[in-house]
Amino acid sequence: MSDPPPQERTSAERPSLDEAVEERIAEIGDADIVLGVPSYNNASTIGHVVRALLAGLAKYFPDQRAVLVNSDGGSSDGTRDVVLASNIDDRESILITHPSGPIASFSLPYHGIPGKGSAFRTIFAIAKALHAKGCAVVDSDLRSITPEWVELLLKPVLSGRFDYVAPLYRRHKYDGTITNSIVYPMTRALFGKRIRQPIGGDFGFSGDLAAFYLSKDVWESDVARYGIDIWMTITAVANGFRVCQSYLGAKIHDPKDPGADLSAMLHQVIGSTIELMGTYPQVWSKVHASEPIPTFGFPYAVGLEPVAVNLERMLDRFQLGLQELGSLWATYLPETVMEALEEARSAPAERFTIPDPVWVEIVYRLAGAYHQRTMNREHLLKSFTPLYIGKTASFVIEAAEMDADEVERRLESLCETYETMKPSLLANWE
Repeated sequence: MSDPPPQERTSAERPSLDEAVEERIAEIGDADIVLGVPSYNNASTIGHVVRALLAGLAKYFPDQRAVLVNSDGGSSDGTRDVVLASNIDDRESILITHPSGPIASFSLPYHGIPGKGSAFRTIFAIAKALHAKGCAVVDSDLRSITPEWVELLLKPVLSGRFDYVAPLYRRHKYDGTITNSIVYPMTRALFGKRIRQPIGGDFGFSGDLAAFYLSKDVWESDVARYGIDIWMTITAVANGFRVCQSYLGAKIHDPKDPGADLSAMLHQVIGSTIELMGTYPQVWSKVHASEPIPTFGFPYAVGLEPVAVNLERMLDRFQLGLQELGSLWATYLPETVMEALEEARSAPAERFTIPDPVWVEIVYRLAGAYHQRTMNREHLLKSFTPLYIGKTASFVIEAAEMDADEVERRLESLCETYETMKPSLLANWE
């Protein structure tokens, strides 16, 4: 009998913590809330993040026992010192007039594979040790976080109604292209829940769910690197935990050019998603439509920083990929898809397009080939990058004159194509 997928194995062990941290946990005993911030060389931004979290705790949860945990990947720029030195300078200026309890703070290095998932594992371990009722994690490079995020991520959990709170942001139309073209529409089609930002990076969750995450033996896999966000989302949905989302406003962080080399993140996120499909086929194979999930917060328009794109470079990378990898793609893509890709390559730049049905067929065929191991999985995922770059270029051209609402309507159409074509995925999966 072969070993089960990594997501199916469980382990009651939590990662080892420094003796000083264990002693501090013993001193605190229990906590109602644990807030976590993973970091690596984020000294320029993490102070603002920590101050926003402390203000949110003091303003919205003054009677709750709270702990803030910075799980650091070995920063050399003084990130941990900034965390420990951060505090609320002027309580009255942010309208905090009531007394609030002390907030314990940890800043400690995590152990294991370098990556966000390993950082989260340490946060889960401290939350479990403190018997926390509600938890939240946020990125350390956020420049748009406000104290209100703390309430929006924690209150649905502390009310007892929900176990998992996903973020809902306004993002620039060229930001989050992996989410928009692959992860959101695919997870929505698979599991039937319209979680708009399944890899958003900022989440609320119950102490019970934190302990459930900690019990899973995935910490030597890509989950420990970039795959943690999608793993958290799908694991919560597939195991019947109650999910919702909260509108947080703008997601402004250190920007990334969607045409730049995001290949490591792309490979690990897509690989983790398909691995999870292999873990929960009995769940997603029975889902035939999607539904909205409860949404909290007050939606409002926000100003967003521009995201620079290099369209010429993106088109060059797609064309080079088709030239060098076309024979490999043809081993798992049907002839009609290959013909569409050739047609896209020969079109003038302003008319370059990869239609939605062609794109969805590519993604679904990739998932099937990965699952069936028709070729080396690492080679398969690496060969996918030029296809993703091509679809992103297609979207950049199409959305050039669209506003935010028009982009959302366009993405809704893509999601419907993923759902309509799901029988193709089921056929190729088996």
